[in-house]
Amino acid sequence: MPTGSPTGPPTATPTEERLRAAAFELFEQQGYDATTVESIAERAGVGRTTFFRAFRSKEDVIFPDHTDVLARVRQRLAASAAADTPTAVTEAARLVLRRYLDEGDLARARYRLTRTIPALRSREIAHLQQYQQEFRDHIRRWTGEQPGADLRAELMASSVVVAHNHVLRRWLRGLTDDPEREFDAAMAQVLRTHAPSVTGDDRADGGATVVVLRSPVDPEAVLPALRRALAAAEQQAEQAEQAEGNGRAAGPVEPS
Repeated sequence: MPTGSPTGPPTATPTEERLRAAAFELFEQQGYDATTVESIAERAGVGRTTFFRAFRSKEDVIFPDHTDVLARVRQRLAASAAADTPTAVTEAARLVLRRYLDEGDLARARYRLTRTIPALRSREIAHLQQYQQEFRDHIRRWTGEQPGADLRAELMASSVVVAHNHVLRRWLRGLTDDPEREFDAAMAQVLRTHAPSVTGDDRADGGATVVVLRSPVDPEAVLPALRRALAAAEQQAEQAEQAEGNGRAAGPVEPS
């Protein structure tokens, strides 16, 4: 399995690199479903046993080992005081983004696959949900909510993941060459929405605005609808970005 230090990304072994390169070549040439473990091993010049010493399945060749990054996210969050939660969450989310940026073309090849293979897309979503859960549990320390009644923490954690995905998709599609700057702007928007007191908007008079909403509706009944709304907003953003990308791919139309 990948090795690495607690503060840096894991480093693949030469065998893992060969297997991964062979797998993505075959996926591009003949499709994901038609590619077998045996064909990947043969292309890489190793045996089937060697493949399974490096990866548990064909799917594991595609996805990075999130264990290291998840540990670093937890470490960054745990090192912060409750009052520093907005900054800590921003920096932790940046760790996830940089993992993908560090992969370069491999991340883009994976993106092409996950867009067309539902099972792979589901697995990627499951990984992102792990990060969202870590963010939610940490944000709950800041909001003072109890488990099961942590609507504000859930909403902020969801917004962090949506912002991260928005920037990541733009980079994967070649729509930005400065994803770090766009990430900063996206997270600033999240904090303006969920933590306005840390953005500087309320510091001129030294005060903060607190809005309290009362409703007889159980938050557990509201949360699924809010999640659907966030998912719909993310889908609309993805469609808009796709349209923008298609427009750029077509190039400018010269006057006749």
